[in-house]
Amino acid sequence: MRITADTNVLVRAITGDDPHQSEVAQTELANAELVALTLPTLCELAWVLSRSYRIPPQGIVDTFKRLICSDNVSVDRPAVEAGLTVLEAGGDFADGVIAYEGERLGADTYVSFDRKAVDLVRGRQRRDARLLA
Repeated sequence: MRITADTNVLVRAITGDDPHQSEVAQTELANAELVALTLPTLCELAWVLSRSYRIPPQGIVDTFKRLICSDNVSVDRPAVEAGLTVLEAGGDFADGVIAYEGERLGADTYVSFDRKAVDLVRGRQRRDARLLA
């Protein structure tokens, strides 16, 4: 079976916070021929792991790297790596993904009211970024 995993399936598989659902999630992911991990799912996952489970950025980076290196996982690797670059630098995974996706879709400048996001996108991703006032 080729599946798209929802964020809650990944959370259960990673955290083990509900023994029954965690086992079901891990089995489903392991037995799938292909697990499609969408960018919105990974953005949600990063947020949930950070905010609800208080997992530090490096723990999330390590988790994501294990996920995307699984033999049966399909993911937009360059977008995920862009998100991880910003996350590793202390920013939000989603900001890195957004800046990457915007450029891929034809934008030439990332704009935000978030100074830290602009600084990290400009400095770590080497993309044009502008702070809105």
